Amino acid sequence: MTQSQNKTSYTIPCSSTFRDAVTELADRRRINVADMARSVVLTLPKDTISRFPDPGAPLADDREMIILKSGTSKGRPWKRKPRLQVRLAPGYEEGFLRRALNMALAMDEGAVQIHVEAPEFGLEVETQKNARETERSLLEMEKLQSVVSVLVFEPLTHEVETRADALYVMGYHAMARPSAKDLRSRFRLVATVHHPDSGYGSHERMSQLNSAMEYLKKHRD
Repeated sequence: MTQSQNKTSYTIPCSSTFRDAVTELADRRRINVADMARSVVLTLPKDTISRFPDPGAPLADDREMIILKSGTSKGRPWKRKPRLQVRLAPGYEEGFLRRALNMALAMDEGAVQIHVEAPEFGLEVETQKNARETERSLLEMEKLQSVVSVLVFEPLTHEVETRADALYVMGYHAMARPSAKDLRSRFRLVATVHHPDSGYGSHERMSQLNSAMEYLKKHRD
């Protein structure tokens, strides 16, 4: 059996912001998205990946415009859900692969680390255990503070129109100047809270969050 016969094409619906972050990382590492997902799936236990936050499918108003290339409507524009397409071994679920890719993004930003030990050789790759635990605690505290700051905000009564609006929705103070990396990390964190599928979110908050992220990406200063 050939290698191509051992693989399945997956279409993974996701928000346009998540898709852009994944493809940007893959381009930067000079790999494809399937390689990135495969590296996580092969490295980490299935239950570990399954517990990681799923950024979720795109909202109803999150669509991308494409030009149809075949069929009776060839050449016509069409709005569709943003997606990532990968070829991997069969048997995975869309949500599991989104979680794996979300974990790859988190590892790239240093929010998640893999700890490797080889007890039979007395080897611990990360030798500064106390320092690592302290760093993890600080990271968890920062995440909790971010979640709290976002949970207490009331949705805007209007569209995101200014930088102050966008910063407010993202949970930053009005004079904040977050980097692109900070914005991506904050968006993934708060999206897990506000996405309607999370059980705590709402369509209104998630829509404003998407609008805020797009505004800050386009108006960097």
